[in-house]
Amino acid sequence: MSEALADELEAINSIYGEGTLFKASQDDAIADDSSDGAIYILSLPGGEAEGDIASARPSIRLRFSSAYPDEPPTVLGTHSSGEHGRRGAAARDLVLFRDAVGEVYEPGQVCLFDAIEKVKELLDAAKEDEPVPESGVGSNAFDGEQHDYDAAVPTPDLPLSPPPWVLSGPVVELKSTFIARSAPVTSPTQAAQYVQHLLSSDRKIRSATHNMTAWRIRGPNGTSFQDCDDDGETAAGGRLLHLMQLMDLWDTMVVVTRWYGGQKLGPRRFALINQAARDSFVKAGLVAETAVAKKKGHGK
Repeated sequence: MSEALADELEAINSIYGEGTLFKASQDDAIADDSSDGAIYILSLPGGEAEGDIASARPSIRLRFSSAYPDEPPTVLGTHSSGEHGRRGAAARDLVLFRDAVGEVYEPGQVCLFDAIEKVKELLDAAKEDEPVPESGVGSNAFDGEQHDYDAAVPTPDLPLSPPPWVLSGPVVELKSTFIARSAPVTSPTQAAQYVQHLLSSDRKIRSATHNMTAWRIRGPNGTSFQDCDDDGETAAGGRLLHLMQLMDLWDTMVVVTRWYGGQKLGPRRFALINQAARDSFVKAGLVAETAVAKKKGHGK
């Protein structure tokens, strides 16, 4: 297993739940009749109960050649899990995931996280197109989708549609995983609503060790607003805000989520937090990638 694939395996399982991505058994590998590369099983997150990874969606078989990520993974097909009555869903998810890999893959870059998020985005869009039942739901439009969550459904003050987050790639070190997401904002109230929407709608984010936040907004008549939240990671929010000041970013916010891996990182954690934030800013088109790459150096 390459170092890149090992890091990606850790990141995917820490973000979506243990067992989301695992190496196939010998029988499954032999059935694919390939001596080039290793076979892995990916259980797509999502479905009726977010967080119930094993049963939520059909699983997909992937082959990673020894050259991955310089070569893309091969999507072999669905993996039989003993479920019944879900052949249509399995075929649909297979097509969606194969298309997602083709869209997000870039030579030399791991792609599973981006592909999974792309599939989730397409599935969420499909749900929004479905008619809302008129009976048994009343005024709570979220009831059918979030009754398994341990948090209250979003209040009417929260945005009804997901904020336009732009996600970084996962940054992994000593089994700790960092993911950043940024979004444009026009007021402190909107920034707070976006954070609450994220925590209310995503169990994995809500159960993370820290969700550090910073935002800067230009108000009317030359006023400006900026704030940050450490969420238990002392001084992390202030460092994120300082990063945004150095990059002269306005009318945007960033949330960096950390899942603790069991080993302390010391001051190194601040560099990893900022690395994830920068990656999100780059992907959002807020800063030139070349300028960021010079600062990042060769850090993982």
